[in-house]
Amino acid sequence: MMPLPWKLIGGLALALAIAAGAWQVQDWRYGKQLAEQARLQGDTLNELTLAAATQQRNEQDKRLALEQRLSASDQTHHKELTDAQTNQARLRDRLATSDLRLSVLLDAADPAGGCSVPAGAEAVGVVHGGARARLDPAHAQRVIAITDAGDQGLIALQACQAYVRALVR
Repeated sequence: MMPLPWKLIGGLALALAIAAGAWQVQDWRYGKQLAEQARLQGDTLNELTLAAATQQRNEQDKRLALEQRLSASDQTHHKELTDAQTNQARLRDRLATSDLRLSVLLDAADPAGGCSVPAGAEAVGVVHGGARARLDPAHAQRVIAITDAGDQGLIALQACQAYVRALVR
């Protein structure tokens, strides 16, 4: 075997040292770039998390506001329904005790009304207009029951419409 010249060994050692140094510099530079990318990615994820939390908080606030509006609407509906029922009960009681009498206006021009219904002396006074006939208390109670059902239906319809309006907002 032939001895290697020292210059060649020195040159190889120097080349290896330069290559190792270059590798080390590359490692430091890429490590720094990777660390910067990781930091940027972390910052981006934090911003996305904060944005999502803010959006969730806004949606919760909207839902709470909607629930409060619906609760107020429900309370209003309940009060209107209770008031209507109370008024109907008073009206029924007044009809039952003969404190109040329902009457209907008679059409004097109706040729089919062959029978004459006396207007009655008690109907004169406050009521202006033509002849009136007093309703039987049982029929008056049925009329009041029909109007009560109609009032309740209208109140329920208004509550439904208010509910839909609150949802659409």
